[in-house]
Amino acid sequence: MLFDASRIPSFLLALAIAPGLVSLPALAENTSADATGETSPNAVRVAELAEDEDVEDIEQSEPLDSTKTETQREPESATDTDGKKQAAQEERAQRVAPNIDLKEVVPEPTPSATVTTPEPETGAGGEAKETPETLQAEPAPEPEKASSFTLLGSEVMPGTSTRLAWSPGIQIAGLSQPTPVLVVNGVNAGPTLCLTGAVHGDELNGIEIIRRTVYDLNPEKLSGRVVGIPIVNLPGFQQASRYLPDRRDLNRHFPGSETGSLADRIAHSLFENIIRRCNMLVDIHTGSLKRTNLPQLRADMNNPDVARFTRGFDRMAVVHSTGSAGMLRTAAVEAGITTVTMEAGESHRIQEHQIEAGVNSLTSLMEKQGMISRMFVWGDPEPVYYDSDWIRADHGGILFSEVELGANVSEGEILGYVADPITNAQHPIRSTSKGRIIGMAVDQVVMAGFAAYHIGTEAEVPGE
Repeated sequence: MLFDASRIPSFLLALAIAPGLVSLPALAENTSADATGETSPNAVRVAELAEDEDVEDIEQSEPLDSTKTETQREPESATDTDGKKQAAQEERAQRVAPNIDLKEVVPEPTPSATVTTPEPETGAGGEAKETPETLQAEPAPEPEKASSFTLLGSEVMPGTSTRLAWSPGIQIAGLSQPTPVLVVNGVNAGPTLCLTGAVHGDELNGIEIIRRTVYDLNPEKLSGRVVGIPIVNLPGFQQASRYLPDRRDLNRHFPGSETGSLADRIAHSLFENIIRRCNMLVDIHTGSLKRTNLPQLRADMNNPDVARFTRGFDRMAVVHSTGSAGMLRTAAVEAGITTVTMEAGESHRIQEHQIEAGVNSLTSLMEKQGMISRMFVWGDPEPVYYDSDWIRADHGGILFSEVELGANVSEGEILGYVADPITNAQHPIRSTSKGRIIGMAVDQVVMAGFAAYHIGTEAEVPGE
């Protein structure tokens, strides 16, 4: 079925008008701790929110480790405890998930198909005839058949797709609203790929990237499984907010805790119930705080499995970043799950060019992993930026850019200027290195110290 762009508004509207949580100030949680002079280890104050994850993640990233060869680096694996948890989850299937055509707007029950096998032709003596094709055909190796996939208490049979519901159990029971989870279990065995979007509720491009990618899959032609969670932070999405109702950043609390803050509990539920069931993860984001990003991957290139994984994304630049504590990507890699972050565009917007780039790269990834077989035409490879820097404004005022996203710049080149609306002074912002604009702020009012331009540099790596 062809993609119908007219369905986008209804898809987002149906989720947006659903009842959500009322935003609550995070004031009372630490009252008792303040009174006693002690601080709970799970307490996170509002003042500790990061200025901007895009900026902080890059500036605190560890440099590429060139002292080890790829054969010397050992990939991290999940612990035995994690394996026991996964085995226990596999045994807790409470029902068989219905097979749903995800392309249909309103799923309808379909009658089970009756499979008929043609009888072989017989000759005059009652013996089966051997056709020329039968005599000449060589037996092709049969692909390994898939098994059922247990997720969220439901058993998804091979060759089927369905919608499940994940609820972190943090809402008032009468107002509880589960988060949709799309699952496609292929007819043949293969890896399990997880796609997460809107961990920050105001980042919309990832929602549509996952919708188009998952709805385009045919379980009868898929090897492996794809699990898509278009909107992880549903309360934030409903309020057009980056953060959770308690004003915390969900992407700073993974893998979470059962007894911690609201963000800790949501992160723990998602990580234990869904993320640990996957072999590969692509966490999709956009720029934040009125910044936009060139379509790119954030990946720890010190990890050989992650480095190989990035080669499956077509026409997608790669920015080396080790990640920060509490990020979904960092926690997943530590758990032995090959993970990257995809950045595409800016928040609060649906951008067709960025969405197409994301869908294209995920299609190439699945083709590279042997999950699908399509006539895919690969484009020219994008560079890997092992070094990158954020250029900050030295003065406050109104930012006007002279360069565009993706432009190549030289050292000392004027990227834009900040105009003081009162004194009429204009302060240029110059590039500190030769490279490419892989992220930038949109024109806006800025203060001194605001990170305005992200420049990626193709550094020379020993041995390459």
